[in-house]
Amino acid sequence: MGSIRTTPATGYRGRLAPSPTGYLHVGHARTFWTAYQRAREAGGVLVMRMEDLDLERSRTSFAEAAMEDLRWLGIRWQEGGDKGGPYGPYVQSKRRSVYVEAWRRLLEHGYLYPCRCSRRDIDSAMAAPHERAQSETRGSKLDILDDEPMYPGTCRHLMGRAPQLPGPASANFEKPDGTNWRFRVPDGVAVEFADGKLGPQRFVAGVDFGDFVVWRRDGGPSYQLACVVDDATMRITEVVRGADLLKSTARQMLLNEALGFGNPAWYHCRLVVDHNGRRLAKRHDALSLRALRQRGLTPMNILAAELPVEV
Repeated sequence: MGSIRTTPATGYRGRLAPSPTGYLHVGHARTFWTAYQRAREAGGVLVMRMEDLDLERSRTSFAEAAMEDLRWLGIRWQEGGDKGGPYGPYVQSKRRSVYVEAWRRLLEHGYLYPCRCSRRDIDSAMAAPHERAQSETRGSKLDILDDEPMYPGTCRHLMGRAPQLPGPASANFEKPDGTNWRFRVPDGVAVEFADGKLGPQRFVAGVDFGDFVVWRRDGGPSYQLACVVDDATMRITEVVRGADLLKSTARQMLLNEALGFGNPAWYHCRLVVDHNGRRLAKRHDALSLRALRQRGLTPMNILAAELPVEV
């Protein structure tokens, strides 16, 4: 595993980043198809990265099914675990050392502090927020999911208060294990970006989201940290994903700044809902690509928005 230092990409580089915790559904299909189309139209490279941080729920069978289903849809990628490439491994569970290096850099510059709060407060940090958040989309209004509870700052006093200065206890920690670590957000700072699909976005640190977890005592890096490090080291120039991750983008922009990474372009696809207006999740087995294939639907049926409804 190499260093987390990066060099600028010279052309378009997009990515597919499924989590192998269940079968892909229609919403995944349309988002990944958009990522594929944007990479192809740009004459660029598409990277397949398997985000298996949730070791308890991740299964090799789900990873294999995801790649098979995406190939069935007609999606092709140029780099990944099955293709090889210069920025592997392309499986997050095999990239621990690069995440530890990023954690160490953040700690040394005073961006992190240890958190002693209960697991209930942080047990959602390992997986991508859209894998666990519950919300509904009604009419034409898109609800932005509150994917991680606002942290009240209970443990902020355990290390230095100034994010730009090294924390006084940083030398006492040689590795992240055994401690929950939070990123100290700069309260009141507005994080703004122009989304390629949804237009201007604005979130205020400390108001729309609070200090967030980057490492768990009983596991590894959170989704936020791993995603930022992987997109930077794999030289991704545009991130295409669901609109339920808009708020995560604000968090990740703060991490990029702290780590000295540039931001990719952002393109958030509108959510897909079922006939009852509920956002799709992997628990919707009847709308998984596996089930729809068995019912005889074609890729054209799924990608033409015939089932279910997109808002």
